Amino acid sequence: MGKRLRIEALYPVLDGGEYPAKCVVGEHLPVSAVIWREGHETLAAHVTFTGPLGQDAERRELTVPLRLTDPGEDRWEATFVPDLTGLWTFRVTAWSAPWETWRHALRAKLDDGHGADQLGNELESGARLLERMSDGIREAERVGTLRRAAARLRDAALPLAERVAPALSPDVTQLARLHPLRELTTDSETYPVWVDRQRALTGAWYEFFPRSTGGRDAAGRPVHGTFATAAAELPRIARMGFDVVYLPPIHPIGEVHRKGANNALTAGPDDVGSPWAVGSSAGGHDAVHPALGTLADFDAFVAAARALDLEVALDLALQCAPDHPWLTEHPEWFTRRPDGSVAYAENPPKRYQDIHPLDFDADPAGLAAEVLRIVRFWADHGVRIFRVDNPHTKPAEFWHWLIWRVKASHPDVLFLAEAFTRPAVLKGLARLGFTQSYTYFTWRTGRDELADYARELADSAHFLRPNLFVNTPDILHASLQHGGPTTFAIRAALAATMSPTWGVYSGFELYEHRALRPGSEEYLDSEKYQLRPRDFEGELAAGRSLAPWITRLNEIRRARPALRQQRHLTVHPCDHEAVLAFTKADPATGERTLCVITLDPTAPVDVTVTLTPETLGRPAGTSVVAHDDITGADVTLGASTRLEIDPRVAVAHLLTWSAR
Repeated sequence: MGKRLRIEALYPVLDGGEYPAKCVVGEHLPVSAVIWREGHETLAAHVTFTGPLGQDAERRELTVPLRLTDPGEDRWEATFVPDLTGLWTFRVTAWSAPWETWRHALRAKLDDGHGADQLGNELESGARLLERMSDGIREAERVGTLRRAAARLRDAALPLAERVAPALSPDVTQLARLHPLRELTTDSETYPVWVDRQRALTGAWYEFFPRSTGGRDAAGRPVHGTFATAAAELPRIARMGFDVVYLPPIHPIGEVHRKGANNALTAGPDDVGSPWAVGSSAGGHDAVHPALGTLADFDAFVAAARALDLEVALDLALQCAPDHPWLTEHPEWFTRRPDGSVAYAENPPKRYQDIHPLDFDADPAGLAAEVLRIVRFWADHGVRIFRVDNPHTKPAEFWHWLIWRVKASHPDVLFLAEAFTRPAVLKGLARLGFTQSYTYFTWRTGRDELADYARELADSAHFLRPNLFVNTPDILHASLQHGGPTTFAIRAALAATMSPTWGVYSGFELYEHRALRPGSEEYLDSEKYQLRPRDFEGELAAGRSLAPWITRLNEIRRARPALRQQRHLTVHPCDHEAVLAFTKADPATGERTLCVITLDPTAPVDVTVTLTPETLGRPAGTSVVAHDDITGADVTLGASTRLEIDPRVAVAHLLTWSAR
């Protein structure tokens, strides 16, 4: 026969435990299970977490009681807060609790008026349970307490109330908690959880091209930047409150079939080409572009970033220019067309004659080993974050193999999947081990679709961590092309509050919005193909920069732990179709932040937001006083709260209070 006691629907479990769920150090990870058996016996359960080896070379083991939170659905829940990075496992143990079953049944019968003559069997059963409990205890005082309670249950000369009083006393109840009786003890399977450092969940990213930081010469022509000129930009980025600087590929760029400005097929003598056309006679994926400097210069750039509490994320673009050394050293790593030429990359209608994709079928072991070497090479040069270009065009099993081998030697390395692809593929890559994922946020603009997507991301938090980029070198959404500066502020507010991690591509703060052509999401004069020096400080001084708003958003995110959470997001009803309202909660502090953001850049709105007592953390009919980090005012929030948003002043209210 099977198990009498059933443990089902465990969370968080991915694909039956084939892949680990995700968490970060200090995060409150909810754990739940459906636990049941026949009849009305009382059950109890706990969850045991076993961690990686600590500094003392011993595995950490933590046991957390499960609470019955939904009796109608037999759902039990607990919260786990890991304190070490690495691979943890968890196992749920459940059992029938005969003492609690007896006590509950006895109270019910006493309340129903049963007398001693009707409770003879129940009283004897309780005495025997107390004796069983005492058999496992060494302390004489505790044994005596239980034995005396058992003797009183058997003493027919006493009134019924006096017979049962010791057994139902707080002292015996406490001993029953310390020395529980268990029957039909059942263990679940063991499931994995990978615990990352906190940057895996929370951060603000800034993407920029080091080669565009050289300024202009006396004739006004762009000068190719270096790692040194790029390092000079780091204080500006740090002042805006960013945590990560992401660099597109820094490797030598191919000369053969190099693209010109705006993706022109023929490059001029001064055209710099696309950084994603990796490799030339100067080297491949483990080299730096000579015009940027040397490997030592890159190391100095990483050190300068670290001194400002910035991390460097590096692009991992597994593709090659026609003159990459691999084309001659490993021709088996590329696909040949029937005419004998090497296939170039295509994403119709886009064609990339300057890029050859890799073929993972002819020599998968050799190619995988080389990529692993490259990732470890850059990790040894201080890179702990990799933004992976187009991972959905490479085999899934390759990524699973690579990510977990890198983590075996460098457990703090993080991988961001740039996978603007089908939902099953995007989520599948997250399951395989990618730390973070680009999402469909860029194309979600309406109130209902944003609300639905926010819920979806919260529900997927155990395996998919979003990184909401407002723009990328490839994506200039139509809303930014036509919406004006206020739309830029709205999109920044949405990304910075909906997700614990968000990102900005350089130029966003200057409201760059000109598209290559109508209907295109490509930038005019795209930085992918040419130098794009910018006067950030001059535009800021002239009041033509979004940098102050971005800075304020990042300041608020750092001050408000609720905004650094993904799991605890609730969308709330409001009576205006151009307003999105949601709360985020921090279970560690009890702090909650209500985000009310207009989606209309053109006109003020009046909106009424509806909040439940559970959201407010107060009894029905009462209110809380929240602080608005945008206006600086204190606002009273109740079940129905009216707010005004004037986008000419600010596009959002961010209201925080404690629910404790």
